[in-house]
Amino acid sequence: MEVVVDQQKKQRGKGRTGSLENPETYENVPGHIIPILEREFDDFDNEAEQFLSGALAEEQFIGFRLKQGVYGQRQPDVQMVRVKLPFGGVTPEQMEAFADVVEKWAPLDKGHITTRQNIQIHHVPLRDMESLLREISAVGLSSREGCGNTVRNVTGDPWAGVAADEVFDPTPYAGAYVRYFVRHPTTQLMPRKIKTAFTGSDEDRAITGIHDIAFLSRERDGVKGFEVRVGGGTSIMARVAPTLYEFVEADNGDYLKVSEAVLRIFDRQEWLRVNRARARIKVLIDKIGIDAFREQVEEELQGDWAIERDFDVERLRFDDDEEERAPDAPPTPASPNGDRSEFDRFLQGNVQPQRQDGFVAVEVKIDRGDLSPEQFRGLAAIMREFTGGYARSTVQQNLVLRWVRDEALYTVWEQLKALGLAEAGADEITDVVSCPGTDSCKLGITSSMGLNRAIKQRLEEMEISDELTRKIHIKMSGCPNGCSQHHIANIGFYGASLKVGGRQMPAYIPHIGGNYEGGEVIFGTRLKSRLPAKRVPEAVQRWIELYEAERSEGEEFNAFAERAGAPRFEETIKDLTLPAEFSLETMQQFIDWNRSSPYKVERGEGECAI
Repeated sequence: MEVVVDQQKKQRGKGRTGSLENPETYENVPGHIIPILEREFDDFDNEAEQFLSGALAEEQFIGFRLKQGVYGQRQPDVQMVRVKLPFGGVTPEQMEAFADVVEKWAPLDKGHITTRQNIQIHHVPLRDMESLLREISAVGLSSREGCGNTVRNVTGDPWAGVAADEVFDPTPYAGAYVRYFVRHPTTQLMPRKIKTAFTGSDEDRAITGIHDIAFLSRERDGVKGFEVRVGGGTSIMARVAPTLYEFVEADNGDYLKVSEAVLRIFDRQEWLRVNRARARIKVLIDKIGIDAFREQVEEELQGDWAIERDFDVERLRFDDDEEERAPDAPPTPASPNGDRSEFDRFLQGNVQPQRQDGFVAVEVKIDRGDLSPEQFRGLAAIMREFTGGYARSTVQQNLVLRWVRDEALYTVWEQLKALGLAEAGADEITDVVSCPGTDSCKLGITSSMGLNRAIKQRLEEMEISDELTRKIHIKMSGCPNGCSQHHIANIGFYGASLKVGGRQMPAYIPHIGGNYEGGEVIFGTRLKSRLPAKRVPEAVQRWIELYEAERSEGEEFNAFAERAGAPRFEETIKDLTLPAEFSLETMQQFIDWNRSSPYKVERGEGECAI
């Protein structure tokens, strides 16, 4: 395909802060990262009413609402709202606001933590959406550019600022990046969305390798900067982001300038707009190579725009001294009385010491990422009393409570237990990750949330105690796009379908041997197997038993998978891949997990590429 670039495209900046063109103001208030503009709520209400009355065409309205973070569902007359939590940060007041709006407008009575650290609320009637957006804005929450071809939620290491292994805390600079690019004229209608991540450590708990653009903390001669990576992604063309620059200064704004150069180049690629399904920056870099792309960035940085823009990081950065707000030690620490095995298991699997003496970070394991209003409020109360108000969502759909005193751990555990949130094993084998799938997504092929529940139940029945087996990560997506990040799981699946005698059967394609830990991203090997959905838990159990029976001493799952080879895994489940003929005895295999009616592929047009 010919590379067609619109070199004449006008690409404006945001304008002077506080002007009519750019009325944003910035506060160093916890949770208030994205500036709130009241006029946007009125605009949304007006546009929604015009659409509902038939005065505004659907294609015009879709583009407008996507920029406000409102996404269409497979169910008619309801929407999903994706609320951005930059670097996962959330406050007690915001948790309570989520509880309130879920109770008022979400029929399923839950909010959902995504693998991009957002909170999504589903099945909201369009007429109620403006009220919801306005209500959450009162506590600093924004859905602005949560959808559409924009800079999406900027993710980060949930342990940033408290991790012992980080070069420096990237949080203030992630905040500046969010503020610089939200509502930026150039990033409102790019060829596709841009996913960004910041991490302060080579452990790379933000998984920078699968991002369009990512930043890793670096320091040279006492100067803070970032290694900049560009062009990663999963989905139908999985790529690990190569390094664009080994070091770009942070405090002088160079990292923002380089970022804008990257996005300006991407925005002008007209050839990418022809096929929006493949219109990601990774496709451009895959086509021309990172060296040629770097040359384009260098040339772009010579333009007049780079002189005209205001890259004042001091003005934009988000500074918050969390340690200053950290709680005091409780006057009378509680401790277990009698059998403490359950508590000790929680300590082992969910608690990490902070670099600050006397404090720990507690990872709350959240089943499928779903929280009820009662759990939102309960977590808010725990945060307010025991964390100084600090928590961050994670890319594994969990929540990290920061600044918990060592002496308060048992009390925190007891309160989490009362909420049904004290399960041990965060980021372990039973901490299964999935996207919403056919529960709400137009692109969903299978019920990935239902499979999540079924696999977790099977794993719990197996009563796994082996420490190496517990380290296995399992993820599943309801379609090939990979919102659960199944490509990088040790065992991953994506939704598909089978045809059996004229009938359709839900199915999954497995991946084996992916990795995202230790700073190394590896995409799993796709097996030549297609498993009926109802047989996937059995396949998982067989693979685990194969691993435990045939591994070498101390051999981890991926090393075993590489040594055994894909054919060995395929052979182990070969009989499970043979779909049964339809009959009264096999009818359940033609019904997806968590469903009661016969399976049928009903895939609509997704709005990710609109």
